[in-house]
Amino acid sequence: MELKHLRAFAVLAEELHFGRSAERLHIVQPALSAQIRALEKSLGAALFERDRHKVVLTEEGRLLLPEAHATLAQAARARDVVARSGAGEVGRLKIAFVSSVLAELLPRLLRTLNERLPGIELELKDMPSPEQLDALRADKLDFGLVRLPFQPAGLNARLLFEEPLMVAMPLDDPLSGKAIIEPADLINREVCVLARKFCPGLYDHMLVAFHVRDVTLRISRELGEFTTMLALVASGMGLGIVPEWAASALPPAVVTRPLAIDMAGTGIAVAWNSTDNPRKQAFLRVLTELYP
Repeated sequence: MELKHLRAFAVLAEELHFGRSAERLHIVQPALSAQIRALEKSLGAALFERDRHKVVLTEEGRLLLPEAHATLAQAARARDVVARSGAGEVGRLKIAFVSSVLAELLPRLLRTLNERLPGIELELKDMPSPEQLDALRADKLDFGLVRLPFQPAGLNARLLFEEPLMVAMPLDDPLSGKAIIEPADLINREVCVLARKFCPGLYDHMLVAFHVRDVTLRISRELGEFTTMLALVASGMGLGIVPEWAASALPPAVVTRPLAIDMAGTGIAVAWNSTDNPRKQAFLRVLTELYP
């Protein structure tokens, strides 16, 4: 039994006329007759009763018709899946991200992927940048949304956007009246920062930026989550230094002000090991459109 035989049978069952059916199938009438005979021979049953005046389905033909339609539909779906896979429109991607992209980048990216590539299944995981880089090198991830700067060491990376630092403080803190916080404003103030093990590049870059301004930070706590840091700030347990987007959802009575230090080259990047299949290439195209 071949698909072309089932297709010929389904068309003839609809038209009940060899001439019209052959025309629809773009074959000559003898070829259609041969395909029907081949199908009947493979099934061991007559599918049509035909004479010079009419063509009608036999009982066996009526039973076969829904099965033929189902088989042809499944074959069409199989072809579609293969074609969409070749275009990068189906499959699974494993993507990790740093928590600060939850507010803006990740929702925007997921909405666009759902619109453009609904057949791609995403496996998402919140993961610090160093762990992402290790997982990418081990081919356990397809992409990482990581915080720069970092040493790529065999990985590919592209900056999506730079992200300045902000100082988070209680609304009644004396510094809240300033439009911009200077490094010297933080002298003798207890400050919470993201722990170095979670983002060594950002941590080191920040300390160097303070050092060139002759300011030594009085770090009271090194934390793993910006949400925890902001909760401590809200409770009056120090100031917090956070990237701009990490401070997009503040607790009540907490405000942020820009920190006047040069953080050029820091921000969020997409990192990957290879683009060895079409769905990875399609993902990068979408991300490049969103963050050119």
